[in-house]
Amino acid sequence: MKFLDQAKVYVRSGDGGAGAVSFRREKFIEFGGPDGGDGGRGGDVWIEAVEGLNTLIDYRYQQHFKARPGMHGMGRNRTGAKGEDVVLKVPVGTQVYEEDNETLICDLTEVGQRFLLAKGGNGGFGNQHFKSSTNQAPRRANPGLSGEELWIWLRLKLIADAGVVGLPNAGKSTFLATVTAAKPKIADYPFTTLHPNLGVVRVDAREFVLADIPGLIEGAHMGVGIGDRFLGHVERTRVLLHLVSAREEDVAATYKTVRRELKAYGQGLAEKPEVVALSQADLLDEDERAEKLATLKKAARRAPVLLSSATGEGVQDVLRALMRVVEEARDEERSAETVNERWQK
Repeated sequence: MKFLDQAKVYVRSGDGGAGAVSFRREKFIEFGGPDGGDGGRGGDVWIEAVEGLNTLIDYRYQQHFKARPGMHGMGRNRTGAKGEDVVLKVPVGTQVYEEDNETLICDLTEVGQRFLLAKGGNGGFGNQHFKSSTNQAPRRANPGLSGEELWIWLRLKLIADAGVVGLPNAGKSTFLATVTAAKPKIADYPFTTLHPNLGVVRVDAREFVLADIPGLIEGAHMGVGIGDRFLGHVERTRVLLHLVSAREEDVAATYKTVRRELKAYGQGLAEKPEVVALSQADLLDEDERAEKLATLKKAARRAPVLLSSATGEGVQDVLRALMRVVEEARDEERSAETVNERWQK
């Protein structure tokens, strides 16, 4: 299935049905009077986060969604039926923006979460509502109100606990394939990964979700290479794994390049907890390892982990380091939820 994380969609709710002009005429009823029913309300347009979806590809082939109008009112005080609703089903993690692609309407982060995008128009009153002491036979009824229409942007941001960042060919996809059941494309050329990949990591009987995004290069925030479009998929992560390839001549400059792109992108990515690893370490001898580890430690201001996905060296150390940060964040969230529940009581 092709990955699509952004789509522009037109939605329109249904118009309300018109009220009826009708009079009661029965053989043994001397004064019938008005009995026009009200029009039905137009259908609403909803958006809902559901399980089983991980892309917005469905919205490439259909961009217009219109709810049904309400039925008109009828005689004998019969109200028209309500128009059928339309529900847009999207993956968990989808954000909805207005047409300017900047104003956030809603953020769907849980399965089953719903939001009303466009409310259907109310049905018009039938002539029974206009009867009065001075107007016993009103011949007027209201038309239904028009529905709402708008263009929206759907933007998917994957829900993951940890995200992998680094330059192209830093070993991100290889690491993901090593520690999860995911099968990303792996090859020895830049930008092998063209869309984000997700995998579930299991370490010490605990699990977390790991996201691998396309590599960053200098100037990505200005659109160079694939750009920073896919960085949105690690905005929700609790920790970043920054891989620096041992094949790089200057590992300090490589590390700082990616850090500059994270800072330029914003959205709090540069402030997230970070685990730094010197990947593809099996390519180095002992002296080169010591030299590049020292250089990277000075640049990152923290001790990097020596990592080789090919031999398994350092893999468990990296996973445990990520798991510690994820568990701490989960504990903080649970504590905050407990406090909120107590306040609500």
